[in-house]
Amino acid sequence: MAVFRYLTHPQVAIDPAVPVPQWGLSEVGRGRAEAFARSSLLAATTRVVASDEVKAKETAAIIAASLGLDFSVEADMDENDRSSTGFLPKDAFEAMADRFFARPDDSAEGWETARAAQIRVVGAFERLIRDHGDGDLLAVGHGAVGTLLYCHLAGLDIDRRHDQPAGGGNLFAVDPVTRMALHGWKPLEAFDG
Repeated sequence: MAVFRYLTHPQVAIDPAVPVPQWGLSEVGRGRAEAFARSSLLAATTRVVASDEVKAKETAAIIAASLGLDFSVEADMDENDRSSTGFLPKDAFEAMADRFFARPDDSAEGWETARAAQIRVVGAFERLIRDHGDGDLLAVGHGAVGTLLYCHLAGLDIDRRHDQPAGGGNLFAVDPVTRMALHGWKPLEAFDG
């Protein structure tokens, strides 16, 4: 049975002077991605896809290279558009993220709504599944849109309670035929390296 896996990029190098979509992985994030790339869990992976954000592409490149694959980009897997506020310090960001999930049909200070982001990422998932051949598929993306996708697939209301654990670098798996979640969020370290 083929498996669809959704992986969030691990830790990033935060730079308030750089637009968030252009942030790359930190040394810790890169190390976690490199360790996960050696996981036997990925042995049947035949396709790696990333959002168009630098941190996701860097993660996908590390994993794809370890598998002898190239990766492709799916821009509809990008994180929810937060360009209206740009960088926010941690406490302000967490408060905005709470608003984003709590009121999915309302924009938080100009952010893309959770409902719109969910429709977008679910559409990307459906296209990826439809166009994928044999083997497992790994999609590398982001926490908020990954949570929105997980909520959709698990039949859950949009709610931050279903968000990935802090720090990024978490994974859930889906049966691409039934569209049922095989497991919820697990950190990369839960899989052998």
